[in-house]
Amino acid sequence: MSGTSVTETAAQSTAAQSTAAQSTAAQSTAAQLRAQATAHGAHNYHPLPVMISGAEGAWVTDVDGRRYLDMLAAYSAINFGHRHPRLVAAAQRQLDRVTLVSRAFEHDQFGPFCAELAALAGMDMVLPMNTGAEAVETAIKTARKWGYEVKGVPDGEAVIVVFDGNFHGRTTTIISFSTDEDARASYGPYTPGFRIVPYADADADALRAAMDPNVVAVLIEPIQGEAGVVVPPSGFLASVREICSANNVLMIADEIQSGLGRTGTTFACEYDDVVPDVYVLGKALGGGIVPASAVVAARDVLGVFKPGQHGSTFGGNPLACAVAREVIAMLSTGEFQERSAKLGAHMLDRLAAMPESAVREVRGRGLWAGVEFATLSGREACERLADRGVLAKDTHGSTIRLAPPLMISEADLDWALDQIEDIAG
Repeated sequence: MSGTSVTETAAQSTAAQSTAAQSTAAQSTAAQLRAQATAHGAHNYHPLPVMISGAEGAWVTDVDGRRYLDMLAAYSAINFGHRHPRLVAAAQRQLDRVTLVSRAFEHDQFGPFCAELAALAGMDMVLPMNTGAEAVETAIKTARKWGYEVKGVPDGEAVIVVFDGNFHGRTTTIISFSTDEDARASYGPYTPGFRIVPYADADADALRAAMDPNVVAVLIEPIQGEAGVVVPPSGFLASVREICSANNVLMIADEIQSGLGRTGTTFACEYDDVVPDVYVLGKALGGGIVPASAVVAARDVLGVFKPGQHGSTFGGNPLACAVAREVIAMLSTGEFQERSAKLGAHMLDRLAAMPESAVREVRGRGLWAGVEFATLSGREACERLADRGVLAKDTHGSTIRLAPPLMISEADLDWALDQIEDIAG
């Protein structure tokens, strides 16, 4: 007798039913979890309907077992991929020892973390915090305090110059100088002390015109991420540096997204051979495991703080320091910066080769790109990509942002780019 036996057929049927039941259960679980989030979570986000339950490397898995290639990497917070073995091991070692003591006491990870991060940035001192917004707030306080105590600006009159299209966080002070009404509207009264000028204008003439004796700092993203990965023209950052130096003003580079390997160098400022007075770092510093951020600067800048004048219970905690030290060690070899530069050039070349009838503009540097579609909205493009197993994020209408983990394979990257070509066409 040939063919499949009755027993085999029954077993296959049972397996198929089991798989279908698991799929239905997973879909039900996803629906239940989504309903909980809708009912009890504030609606301050509009996520794609992908219920992630696991992740490894450049891939995530939803509750139904479907895999997706992560082309966002949590806005660059997961530069080294999900659950990188070195970072997980560093966290586990520290979890077995001590995780939090507050800054009321010393711990053995703090000094090495500060020294190693300062060395990576070519600076003297580090002030650790937790989130990017906290680090930006800390940089604002640093600039004002430096302005009053070192530069000699009259008390209460300090001005910080910022750029239109900026995104530095969502605290009430930071959104006070945002030009994005979604981020800013209905949160007034707004914090004074900021002056907004155009980003990347020719020869930085608007920035020059904004200078006066009360300006203490210029706060700038070397590449504007939330605005759609807007890369300034060559020489713009050098002009900002020159203007700051000429006017005894601190240049503060917000490299929370652009720094730590994302653009093919350790810091995006390196493309213009610029060294700011202050780096603001975050996201990737925590290795995708813990929140970790920092302000890094010279001693004569961060030296303005005395005990009790600024702090954070969790800032610089042992667990965050241990993970961040491993991040710094991984960056110190240059391997991830080199991968970002090489794969980023490949990604941008492929994106730029897409027909103008489908893709209006491509902007980017390293493994970071903003893709503006000709006919698709950004949300629709991201939904189509998710259907094909690729995760990305839209911003400002027709633009999507791509920021895959720096450890992504070229084959996986090409597969994702294939999907983008297909939905764009």
